[in-house]
Amino acid sequence: MFQLTCPGKQCVKNDVLSGLTVALALVPEAVAFAFVAGVAPLVGLYAAFMMGIITAVIGGRPGMISGATGAMAVVMVALVAEHGIEYLFAAVLMAGLIQISAGLLRLGKFIRLVPHPVMLGFVNGLAIVIFIAQLKQFQVPADNGTMEWLADAPLWIMLGLVALTMAIIHVLPKLTSAVPASLVAIVSVTLAVIFLDLDTRSVQDVLRDLSGDPAATIAGGLPAFHIPMVPLTLDTLHIILPYAIILAGVGLIESLLTMSLIDELTESRGRGNKECIGQGVGNTVNGLFGGMGGCAMIGQSLININSGGRGRLSGISAALFLLAFILFGSSLIEMIPVAALVGVMFIVVLGTFEWASFRMLGRIPLADTFVGILVAVVTVLTDLAIAVIVGVIVSALVFAWEHAKQMRADTHIDKYGIKYYQLHGPLFFGSVQTFADLFNPKNDPHEVIVDFADARVYDHSGLEAIDALADRYMRAQKTLHIRHLNQECQNLLVKAGDLVEVNMMEDPTYYVADDRVA
Repeated sequence: MFQLTCPGKQCVKNDVLSGLTVALALVPEAVAFAFVAGVAPLVGLYAAFMMGIITAVIGGRPGMISGATGAMAVVMVALVAEHGIEYLFAAVLMAGLIQISAGLLRLGKFIRLVPHPVMLGFVNGLAIVIFIAQLKQFQVPADNGTMEWLADAPLWIMLGLVALTMAIIHVLPKLTSAVPASLVAIVSVTLAVIFLDLDTRSVQDVLRDLSGDPAATIAGGLPAFHIPMVPLTLDTLHIILPYAIILAGVGLIESLLTMSLIDELTESRGRGNKECIGQGVGNTVNGLFGGMGGCAMIGQSLININSGGRGRLSGISAALFLLAFILFGSSLIEMIPVAALVGVMFIVVLGTFEWASFRMLGRIPLADTFVGILVAVVTVLTDLAIAVIVGVIVSALVFAWEHAKQMRADTHIDKYGIKYYQLHGPLFFGSVQTFADLFNPKNDPHEVIVDFADARVYDHSGLEAIDALADRYMRAQKTLHIRHLNQECQNLLVKAGDLVEVNMMEDPTYYVADDRVA
């Protein structure tokens, strides 16, 4: 059921004011990511507006903010440089269709496979990335075309305004929760800079530095419908499809992980498949209305949640305020000091980083600690999507290694000279070698019984290991009895001959991951 916001006037006020705060923080990031991708500022601002309002209305996570992001902008650089912006719009359109398909196929549930150490490394790496990104605001263009750090008075003014912003955000909630502390901080610092006539960088200065145009502005009109002007040929598909797949994958990974983080903070649960569809529709519309596309923005989502935004109205408000800035309020937004926005993001960094992870060192398994640190480092060095993929793969390998070591057997020989192998543990690709090493057909008695009552076969590799074991005993001219193997495994023992007897009594019922199963 669609619910715009929670009941009550207080919820409406919190969502609207929180949306205004988020919109103010969206402007410089959307502009910066547009320049990263090699497109005009309005392409990034339009993306933030369209992604924001569409995902807020039809997405699966109320309170989450979407817009143009750095993770996707980095993927776009080569495409824009080599083929132009029209190919970018086509790739974003196709990425949106792929994301919609993922939602319809209910693939969003696979976010549950991300282990907690990966999530821990993800948020810690994210906090570091956000922090490092803000340091760029302490640099200005030098005469030789490079960037140099602020020094002397400009540096101290910048640091003082950042500290004032953070102090307001920290102290104000203890006095009143009537208005978002971040919004009060931005307005207060802006007024202080104006009335005290402080020489500090503003949003206008950022626009000028990024574009090289002294008259650069965020002012513009409404986004217009525009079908990407690319040839409808297989060559075009060959160019844009790889980019579309990567954009779709990066966008879904970042959005679903952001959803999981917001779920944890709000003690509620979003709908992953619906969010996939929302992200897909947002990117599809971007491709048709001249936007660079995007996905969930973790920093802005945390600003929204910390400012009291919980309902869909907060995301809708943020998008509409951003559009209003583009249409009517560009001059007011461009005078906001960058220091105020940096202070807000520093507060986000402090709230995002899991400081408790330091206390966990030495208390959790070494492998989990390694995975968390690895994901954080890869996040900083590459991007969030790659870090999560690496973390999941390493976690899966660690899991497989640990469970492979659990395969063992208790053996004894009864009074009739029959040897029994009582197996324990999982039989899968990681444990097949350990399984094979348990047996000695050459030196075993003529008759052997292998009991799977306390073991489970999990995959094709396990089945092949049983087949290979049967073959070993056949070559040794010895009789092998296999007990408590489920019916599915029995049917797949294609190599077993007359010397292998499968006991049909008390066989368990479970299923094996195998490509030979109909």
